[in-house]
This record gives sequence, structure tokens and C-alpha cells, in this order.
Amino acid sequence: MKPPHFGFVGVVIGLIIVLCALPVGKAAGQTSTFSPVTDQMLLDPDPADWLMVHRTYDFQSFSPLDQINRDNVGGLRLAWMRSMDEGPQEIRPLVYDGIMYIAHPGGDHVQGLDATTGDLLWNYERNLPADLREYATLGSRTRHLAIYGKHVYHLTADAYLVALDARTGDLAWERQLADYRDGITHSSGAMIMNGMVVTGRTCSPSSLRARCFVSAYNADTGEEQWRTYTAAGADDPGGQTWGDLPTAQRVHVSPWGLPGSYDPELNRIFWGIAVPLPYPRIVRRGTWDVGDSTPCELYSNSTLAMNADTGAIDWYYQYLPCDDWDQDFVQERTLIDTVVSPDPEAVRWINPKLIGTAEPRKVVVVMGEPGGLFVNDRETGEFLWASPLPYTSTERFVIRDVDVETGAVYINMDLVAREVGQRFIVCGHNVKSWWSWSYSPRTGLLYIPFNRSCLDQTANDRTVSGASPRVSIPEPGFEEDGDLTEVRAIDMSTGREAWRYSQRAPNAGSTLATAGDVVFFGDLNRRFRAFDAETGEVLWRTILGSQITGYPVTYAVEGRQYLTVPVGGVGDRLTTYAPELEAPTGSNMLVTFTLP
Repeated sequence: MKPPHFGFVGVVIGLIIVLCALPVGKAAGQTSTFSPVTDQMLLDPDPADWLMVHRTYDFQSFSPLDQINRDNVGGLRLAWMRSMDEGPQEIRPLVYDGIMYIAHPGGDHVQGLDATTGDLLWNYERNLPADLREYATLGSRTRHLAIYGKHVYHLTADAYLVALDARTGDLAWERQLADYRDGITHSSGAMIMNGMVVTGRTCSPSSLRARCFVSAYNADTGEEQWRTYTAAGADDPGGQTWGDLPTAQRVHVSPWGLPGSYDPELNRIFWGIAVPLPYPRIVRRGTWDVGDSTPCELYSNSTLAMNADTGAIDWYYQYLPCDDWDQDFVQERTLIDTVVSPDPEAVRWINPKLIGTAEPRKVVVVMGEPGGLFVNDRETGEFLWASPLPYTSTERFVIRDVDVETGAVYINMDLVAREVGQRFIVCGHNVKSWWSWSYSPRTGLLYIPFNRSCLDQTANDRTVSGASPRVSIPEPGFEEDGDLTEVRAIDMSTGREAWRYSQRAPNAGSTLATAGDVVFFGDLNRRFRAFDAETGEVLWRTILGSQITGYPVTYAVEGRQYLTVPVGGVGDRLTTYAPELEAPTGSNMLVTFTLP
């Protein structure tokens, strides 16, 4: 019997099938002409690319692209969407030369996509140990990747560093950084500095064995270059700030949030360190009377300014000593060059040396989970100014005062548990967490997304955390009809507020500033907005399919600017704060816009 004869139509159909199976678009073709990412590219990235978590080493989350601007942003249209795995959605994509690199939520799953269409170019999935979740309970929240040379670097939930071929997704090499059975995992991503992969990690509260650290590895081989422990040991400088607590019990203190920013002129890394465990000091230390000012239990809730070549600590600054409430100061350290001239009517705590002066300074800017904006000289660590943002009263705020001459911080002892079973309402809580702010050098404004939320906590020595029940609540006075989210634009020279946007629906979304004088921001009620960077006017709004909890990025391919925002969800925060509102969680997806 003769085989069927398809003729010309059959040939065409077959050709179409073959073509559809091939990678498509400009990005796909680039996999064979891939140009390695160099140190110079990272120091001065092409505006079309997004090569690290905040685009540049200063962590300003600012894009110099201006094709999308305040005059035409209202014309944005959907370009493409792509679904993602289930799980907590807190990622920020990387984009290089038309290729988007993403780490899926919920596991160690990395992909390369055509950034113009979302079409898949390659796929990598890691086989994780079956008992992983028995030990590393806070994993599976990779927030970003790193790219350098011809490799994409990923920190895995089972405490490995893997280098993937950026062209194919094939595993080039892997390096074990710690033992996940000690409760060590990764909830952030790596940074590339001076040819090294610099990493932080989460040291889980399910284990009291893990001493946490920041470490650096050769980008070609994975060989460890240096390691800096984040809790001062008994024999280390600053070790006495823990009293007689054994080194082995100085735990958690994780660099779990975002990685460190980098000043190449100073060759210095600025990394945020989190809280000790158990949370209440009455459980952690057996007494409440362990001090009320910095330094206390170093280097919890501190910035570590480290030499990038050795990891040696050049200076530190502690924002919240002997934390009683798990109020991490662990997110981005944004580096800004500005004239420092704080306005006493806008700023509560000002170094008296600044009065009557207006001098250019290199500063590092930090805000913690409870709120509180701090500005330090990044060359010396000197305290410059601070404000209890978003609060005007410190009655429920965890910080009572700052010694403006020394920079020493004093905590609010009225909120510290003297005995197990005591309950306090502390403000704030998750006011500013992993979701990032952005800074525009064009306007001099820092765009900060706030939640007006507080913490209801009871000291409990029968739990690993030392606190239960422990829940987030709306700020007292905001429960019924108050605005639970704010975006404030703060002048970083003076500390003055330039504009404010308020709404009922709370947020876990980030801001993104661009040279088009637009600031993008999304909330837990699925609304994604564009603001005028100078006035705060809402220029554009759209409604997406799920909560907006990822970091938006903007990039360009062949001269066309795109805007991508990951959406999905992190749980029931919306219904907890504002039960009259409802938005689906999950439904994880990348949503990309462009102009017609």
C-alpha cells in the first residue's frame, strides 16, 4: 500500500509545525551569539537591560528609559502574559539583550524567555531532597537571579549555588554552601561583585543550630572567597553585646531579605541583617533587662559595611537594638549622592553638625519593617538624620529616641515584655518589607510604599519564635475605613514630603521610577498604577488577574520599551487587613505592557 500523499499543502503544514517548534523572535536567535556579561556592563548597564535586582549597584530601582513617559503612559497596552508555578510570588526578573530570566515561586525552577513575547527559550528544574521542608521551612522564595559571564546564578532551597548556562539553561556547576538540615536555605538572590558571587541566606527559626553568614564565591568555580558571620561570637569584636549567651545560641540574625548594594569607588558592600531568635528577650535571654540602646546583640538589625574583597566589616550601624518583636531592618540599602540639608520641620532626629550646612554627601538610606527612615554617611557610617515615618507619634513605635550626636538608638521599653504571657500592640509591622522603594535622580525623590499595619504579639516560651499568638493587624484607628496603604515621595535632601497617595487596599508591591517621570506601583487589590513622579497624579490604571506582589521591571528590545510586573499572591493579608475587599491569591503570572 502506498503511503499517503500530502502534496504541497502537506509540505506547508509540516513546515509550519517545524517553525512553530523552534525558538522565536530576536531573543531566541541571540542564544547562539551570546555576549558575556562583564564587570563593566554591571557597573554601567545598558538602559535596555535589567541586570541585577535593582538594576544598578546603588539599588535605586530607577530606569533611564523614557519612551514610556507621563505624556503617553495612558496608552500602555498588553504585550504578553505567561503563567508561572504556584507559591509565594515575590520575584524580580532579569533582562539581558532581549532575554528575560525568571525564577519561579514555590521551588527551584528557572527559565529563559523571549522578552518580547514570553515564549520559552530554556527550562531548568532542580530535584530537591524529599525531607527539605522538615528543615528549611522558609525557603522557596527566591526573589531574583544574578547574571555574569555566560552564567545565570541561582541560590537553591537546599543551600546550593548553581551556575546555569545563560544560553541553554544547562547546569554548568554547583556548589554546596551549607547543610539545609541545619535550617539554612535561601529566600533571596545573589549579587555579582568583582567577579564574585556574593550571597546571603535564611537561617530558619525551625532550627537553633544555624549560625548565619554572608559569603562570596568565585564566579567561575564556586570556590569560597570569604565568609562573614552576622552574629558576633563570644570572642569576636562586639561579642560582649550578647552578654553571656553562648555563641551557638546567637541564632537567626539572617541576611534573608534583599542582598547588599555596592559602592565600587569605596569597594564596599552594604548588607542588611535581621533579628535574633526567639523574638522576645524574656524568652531569648531569660530577662527583659538587657539594655535599651545600641549596641545590643550585634549585628542584629544592622547595616554591615563590608570590604568587597575580604568581607571585613569596615563599619556597622544598628537601627533597633535587642529587638523584642521581629522587626527586621533587612531590606535594600539604597545609595544616593545628594546635598544633605534636613528640614527640622520635616525630620525628627538631625545630627547637630548638619545645622546650617548644605553639603554634598554620599549616603546610604534604610527603612525597616516597623517604619523609620535612616540616612547615614556611607563612607564613615556617621548618623545624619532619621524620621519615624510613617508615624508622627512614638507611643506605639518601637523606637523611642535617637541620640542625634552619637546616632545611638533607644527602643520603646514600654512595649517590651517583662514576663511570659504579656501582650502588646506594636506599630508598625510590615510597614515596609521585601517590597522595594525606588529613587529618581531626576526628581531627588524616594518613592516609599507603606502599609499602615501593626503587630499584636504575646510572649510565649512554648514556641520556637517565643511569641504566640502573633498577628498583623490594621493600625488602630484605621480598622474600619482608614487608608491602609500609602505611597509617599520624600525629598532625600531635606526629608520633606513632596506628595502622598493613599488608599484602602493594602500592598505588598514595589515602586519603579523611570526617566519618563513615571512611578509604577501595584497593590493587593490587583490595581497597577502609574503616577506622575513630580506631582503624584495618577496617570494610568489597570486591573490585573491577581494580587501584585512582585517587583516591576522595564527594559527595551530593538528600540521598544516594555514593562513587566509579576502578579500572584502571598496569602490572606488583604482579607486580614480589609475583609470588605477580595482579590484572588495564586494565579501567578508575568504581565507585560508596551505602547501601541
